[in-house]
Amino acid sequence: MPLTAAVSGRTHTAPVASPPAFRLTELASCGGCAAKLDARALRELLAYVPASVAPPGAWRLLVGTETADDAAVYALDDERALVLTTDFVPPLCDDPHLYGQLAAANALSDVFAMGGRPLVALAICAFPKELPAPIAAAICAGGAAKAAEAGAIVAGGHTVRSPELFYGLAVTGEVHPARVVRNRGAQPGDLLVLTKPLGAGALVGGYRAGAVAEDVLLATCRRMAALNDRASRLMVRYGAHAATDVTGFGLVGHAVGMARASSVRLRVFCDRLPAYDGALALVEGAAETGGLGRNRRAFADDVRIDEGLGARALLAFDPQTSGGLLAALAPEAARAFITTLRAEGVDAEVIGQAEPAAAGEVPLWLTRAP
Repeated sequence: MPLTAAVSGRTHTAPVASPPAFRLTELASCGGCAAKLDARALRELLAYVPASVAPPGAWRLLVGTETADDAAVYALDDERALVLTTDFVPPLCDDPHLYGQLAAANALSDVFAMGGRPLVALAICAFPKELPAPIAAAICAGGAAKAAEAGAIVAGGHTVRSPELFYGLAVTGEVHPARVVRNRGAQPGDLLVLTKPLGAGALVGGYRAGAVAEDVLLATCRRMAALNDRASRLMVRYGAHAATDVTGFGLVGHAVGMARASSVRLRVFCDRLPAYDGALALVEGAAETGGLGRNRRAFADDVRIDEGLGARALLAFDPQTSGGLLAALAPEAARAFITTLRAEGVDAEVIGQAEPAAAGEVPLWLTRAP
């Protein structure tokens, strides 16, 4: 049953009783997108997946798996295309409504990264048997509320029993076929703009280890739950050449994907990377553990790292959940993009640039600003 219903142009969320105190994070072995299969294991798995047979009409598939983009795009006609994605994560915090919002914002972000707008979603619920019904309802209500904020509706979903807790959305959006923004297309000379801070993974892990106070984590999670809708709309307006959202593979993983897909090298200025409060002090302790450590090992052969960058370089490997957009724009467009974003209350920074790919060079260089 859907938790929201569109009536007379308005989205109404069914009231949910205040749930009893319950530690969601005890129902999962890790938090958020740190649960993703690491990039190296994913590549090995996909090597065994047989190529699919293209059905009639496959030419309408504008974006598939060829560059590991954020979502699939399927053209309906010359004016309309569907954006299709799914994402679900274990809890990042113990507030069920906020967890639902975070998981939903994370899934919706894939549509925004393609330059689209969400229309409808289906909830994906893997709930342990010991999860109280009011808690489960609060999670779903949070997700439905965040979808409504994005202009979409949760129209149903599916639930299964699971020893670990997961929640997320399968989202369908729309985009004009000629205005799809892909993770390929970055051009030499483009500036790289990031629209949210980094360090979410370190803070979530720190909370689970007892090193981060709950009020600090919740403040961070509320910032993480902000939609990427304004950044998406403005990157399309200013003609972004390429974009992706930064999630479980960290800034490094998603930047490597953009560089390879675009046949450029990306230079990231680590001294310009924005960080959530308290994150830099935590990433060094996570350098060899959890999602950050897995990302370091998975992308070790793809990155050049200058000496002396310390925690700022490690920050680039930290897995994010509901992270910002990484967009490549021509310099003048990038500056106008940032100015307009900041005027609308969205933090954004130029964190690097694209340059020609040289033979034998790795696709990503972590360095300092010139």
